[in-house]
Amino acid sequence: MSSIKTLTAEQLAELTKGVDVNNPFALKEIPPEESLIEYPSDFPIKVMAHTHPDLIDLLTALVLEHDPEFDRETIEIRPSSKGNYTGLTFIVRAVSREQLDTIYQKLHGHELVKIVL
Repeated sequence: MSSIKTLTAEQLAELTKGVDVNNPFALKEIPPEESLIEYPSDFPIKVMAHTHPDLIDLLTALVLEHDPEFDRETIEIRPSSKGNYTGLTFIVRAVSREQLDTIYQKLHGHELVKIVL
């Protein structure tokens, strides 16, 4: 028996009422003078995902969309002890808060990804 429930269109509309589709995580704008990150800088993004043969290629493609200079050779890869999950660290060249937010959102939205830090 499946524990997955399907929402009606009305239930979905109620749940998403007031959500800005351009800012679904309700991220607050931080003025540059209040940012703890100095731009541009190298910035590590850690990802935990289900192990999959194409995982690195799939996630690297997402990162490259927003950091075209990203070097795939710099990815740190850490398989879990049972091999079910893979930890990855991407060092991106952060040029703005918007760029970092977009990379986080794209990675977080991928079906194989469990956590993005």
